[in-house]
Amino acid sequence: MKKIQIINGPNLNLLGKREPGIYGNQGFEPYLEALRKRYPETQIEHLQSNHEGDLIDCIHRVGFDFDGIVLNAGAYTHTSVALLDAIKAVNTPVIEVHISNVHQREEFRHKSMISAGCKGVICGFGLDSYRLAIEHLING
Repeated sequence: MKKIQIINGPNLNLLGKREPGIYGNQGFEPYLEALRKRYPETQIEHLQSNHEGDLIDCIHRVGFDFDGIVLNAGAYTHTSVALLDAIKAVNTPVIEVHISNVHQREEFRHKSMISAGCKGVICGFGLDSYRLAIEHLING
């Protein structure tokens, strides 16, 4: 059984409530339940935190044993060298995901501090960005 860790950063606990025109109307928990049903042969773990250190600790914890990490670092994407260093320190592949197309948004969102350590980046497909990342991690 493959093991995949989804890590969601700051403010993603408000999915379904926060800026629905950008992030949609669905909360993450129902979507996560649907992902787990869709991939019953894959153990999908989830962590959401508004604290950068929690995200780093999770990467360290699973980064040598899991088959993949799907990381939506939220605003930390654009500011965190510490997350980049954590990603580069482990051998589990990390896929950076974004619900919105960050390149259609404010200029500061166009630069990712973490992309250089990630296997790939998926953005702009709503919550389906997570499924696309999981598909790659399962099927390579």
